[in-house]
Amino acid sequence: MRPALLVAVMSIVTILLRFLPFWVFRGWTPAYISYLGRVLPPAIIGMLVIYCLKDISFAARPFGLPELIAGACVVGMQAWKRNS
Repeated sequence: MRPALLVAVMSIVTILLRFLPFWVFRGWTPAYISYLGRVLPPAIIGMLVIYCLKDISFAARPFGLPELIAGACVVGMQAWKRNS
């Protein structure tokens, strides 16, 4: 009974958090929310890239080659398809 209650509460909270902005800003969006919507996605992607590449060792084998190849593939696919 207790795990089902926890799952139900977490589900309700998640649904409320997803729908709350649409309910609060029904017909209009404040300028700072629009700004954050434009700026945050590239900033988050940049932070994730830095986090993923922070432990590369260029002094030891394989000299960061797998990470660089994977990064080049991602950049190439993004440039080709224009769809993240």
